[in-house]
Amino acid sequence: MTGILALEPTDDVATFAQRVERLEYDSLWTGELWGRDSFVALTRAAEATDDLGLGTAIVNVYGRTPATLAQAAATLDNASGGRFRLGLGTSTAKVVEDLHSMSFENPPRRTHETAELAGEFLTAEGRVSYDGELFSVADFPSLGTDVPVYTAALGPAMRRVTGRVADGWLPHNIPFHDLANAFETIAETAREADRDPGSITVAPYVPSAVSEDREAALRTARGHVAYYVGSGEGYRAAVAAHYDGADAVAEAWREGDREGAREAVTDDMLQGLTVAGTPEEAREQLAEVAGRDIIDEPIVVIPGGASDEVADSTVEALAPANR
Repeated sequence: MTGILALEPTDDVATFAQRVERLEYDSLWTGELWGRDSFVALTRAAEATDDLGLGTAIVNVYGRTPATLAQAAATLDNASGGRFRLGLGTSTAKVVEDLHSMSFENPPRRTHETAELAGEFLTAEGRVSYDGELFSVADFPSLGTDVPVYTAALGPAMRRVTGRVADGWLPHNIPFHDLANAFETIAETAREADRDPGSITVAPYVPSAVSEDREAALRTARGHVAYYVGSGEGYRAAVAAHYDGADAVAEAWREGDREGAREAVTDDMLQGLTVAGTPEEAREQLAEVAGRDIIDEPIVVIPGGASDEVADSTVEALAPANR
């Protein structure tokens, strides 16, 4: 199975969904930061497709309550005929504090309670009551759906949340070769919670850039890594744990030297964190990533800022129909 993350918010999601379904991608996911509502966009995609799986990767756990998330998920699941998965994450302090005017406090707890409570609203039978540290619900009816809840988790605290309450894991910027090791934290926590780790779907982001102009593809992929390492401390720490040079990338980015940050991204980082190169090279790399036993569904992610040529080549070259 291979999914793909929808392109920029200005793109026609319905048309894009039809295209990726023809190309035999199994699922279409949307992120949400600013400029596009994921649930509305995926509703348009649902109406335009027949069998394509749909998911949010991700909507943040601060901008909506568990109840509103569950209502949106249940509505979209109904509109799509049961094709929807709810992917949740924390986003960043910048988004939560400067856009949503909320305090970026205790992200693991916020994610745990949001995922757990939204999941109960979606899948429980009868009525739901919940008494958490952040949320309390007194005797409301469940929504009677079967929507899986995935969580984006980078560090060990967030991975433990996934093990306790989530149906799937959406990792990003954990090196592909370390995913199995990182999943052990999830598996151990799941077993402690009397859950089967094998029931947790692993669907990593696979940042991908493809072009006949190999250097254009590599430059696009370097830009993706530089953006995340420079913009989020959690991403910087995760990359720094595996690769020398992450601090140099982050420092250049935070000083506004975008070109310097891009150039500081090493070949080792590109190899471990992205798929990039000519169509033949990229297909081989994606096959290697997808072939890892721990991975159930790689999600092709086209970097923001990719040229139209790189974006189009990536969608086509990595499509299941063209491999």
